[in-house]
Amino acid sequence: MSPVRQPIKRRITVPVAIGPVTVGGLAPILVQSMTNTDTADVDATVRQVADLARAGSELVRITVNHESAARAVPAIREALDAQGCGVPLVGDFHFNGHRLLTDYPECAQALAKYRINPGNVGTGEKKDSQFATMIELACRYGRPVRIGVNWGSLDQDLIVRLMDDNARSAAPREAEQVMHEAMVQSAISSAERAMALGLPKDRIILSCKMSGVQDLIAVYRKLAERGDYALHLGLTEAGMGSKGIVGSTAALAVLLQEGIGDTIRVSLTPAPGEARTREVVVAQEILQTMGLRAFAPMVTACPGCGRTTSDTFQHLAQNIQGYLREQMPAWRTQYPGVETMQVAVMGCVVNGPGESKHANIGISLPGSGERPSAPVYVDGEKVTTLKGEGIAEQFKRMVDEYIEARYGQGPRAGN
Repeated sequence: MSPVRQPIKRRITVPVAIGPVTVGGLAPILVQSMTNTDTADVDATVRQVADLARAGSELVRITVNHESAARAVPAIREALDAQGCGVPLVGDFHFNGHRLLTDYPECAQALAKYRINPGNVGTGEKKDSQFATMIELACRYGRPVRIGVNWGSLDQDLIVRLMDDNARSAAPREAEQVMHEAMVQSAISSAERAMALGLPKDRIILSCKMSGVQDLIAVYRKLAERGDYALHLGLTEAGMGSKGIVGSTAALAVLLQEGIGDTIRVSLTPAPGEARTREVVVAQEILQTMGLRAFAPMVTACPGCGRTTSDTFQHLAQNIQGYLREQMPAWRTQYPGVETMQVAVMGCVVNGPGESKHANIGISLPGSGERPSAPVYVDGEKVTTLKGEGIAEQFKRMVDEYIEARYGQGPRAGN
């Protein structure tokens, strides 16, 4: 008998309300994403935000970097609401956010949250006044703020001061450790300054995003030890393809396993022509494979070996996984609980029947050199054997029937 898996004990943080969703406290860990459209292009931005929301993004950040972008934000919000897409919009501000939020109050009101980088709000006396302006506006409109410190845009005055202090120390630390401390101090001191200006703690989220896996883990452990602020996790530039996926998974999995993190983003560089929604799927799969949340039925499929020289099971696994993802926007409201379903698509007789029996519904192909003949198991019992060239469509029909029978008693969309 397998040992009972102990649930991950989450670090309890101060809950922050962002429109209809909550970050921190006992709320589920949320998936965030960000558009890469020109925000001034209302139609393109609305399409991409809607795509990200349909894929499962629960917060979507948009760049607000100039006047035309600020002017576009209310129109974007209005168009999304007209489509029935209520996903909260987060405004990403650097350098001139104090001015844009002041000059465009409709933008400030349309956004559900502001993202401020303390390293990019100005220098010297301007830094304090411009940061104060953004916080005062957040207070005026009742908006939460993510104070997001980035490795690549850290406050240079703070780094110099800490480096000088370290050089004079009797036991100086490694430069890397000083940089980690600078990240944490920047975030916490900025949060304390925001609270001194009147922003409640339950409207503050912190992040200290790095590009290196070990750096990110070290910094967030420090951050978690020094307060109960809600925390947003993510590598600041994860990279492209497998590199970005592996790096993000390696970093986030360690922190999430330690109970650290209230929202996550996987900052993938999309390949040319690749959908922006890929980062949402990866973030969901990290949370789901760790048992922290469920977003879509999971497909168990074997890697193949010399017994599976036919690629039939590969096509079948890809077909079924794609089908499940495509159906989830409708199934999410039609069939409550369907996201926890387990499906198995196995390639030969070695582990196929066993894995299929452990899934809610599973199919086991015979391997290579045999006629297509695949037993199907439902809740551990063999119910039929599919044969011939139409196995994929037959199996999908059986999946549909299983979902209707198992999850079809809940409320239907529109009721």
